[in-house]
Amino acid sequence: QVQPVESGGGLVQAGGSLRLSCAASGSRFSVTTMGWYRQAPGKERELVAAISSSSITYYANSVKGRFTISRDNAKNTAYLQMNSLKPEDTAVYYCNAVKYSTMWYPVGSWGQGTQVTVSS
Repeated sequence: QVQPVESGGGLVQAGGSLRLSCAASGSRFSVTTMGWYRQAPGKERELVAAISSSSITYYANSVKGRFTISRDNAKNTAYLQMNSLKPEDTAVYYCNAVKYSTMWYPVGSWGQGTQVTVSS
């Protein structure tokens, strides 16, 4: 099972950029689809991006064109490059192993997350 540790969050002004990292333990990282979720105060956790073992990507409409998900299997790490950040991107960001049936759903353990705050 993949155990994630997220890092890279911080405070940034609107229009700025951040790069999040998800270091995952476990021997099956390279064959696991990984996703980045976020949870804003008072809102449900939502998937913003996912990347398959063959690097096929998915993006939520709210981040398409601004965020880029990638992975480095040699380092057991997934990344989320976030550009043109908006105040509404403010949330705690988490990564997790995911699968898709009729919708995406998490299948692994949750890490502690990393806080992203975008000021206007």
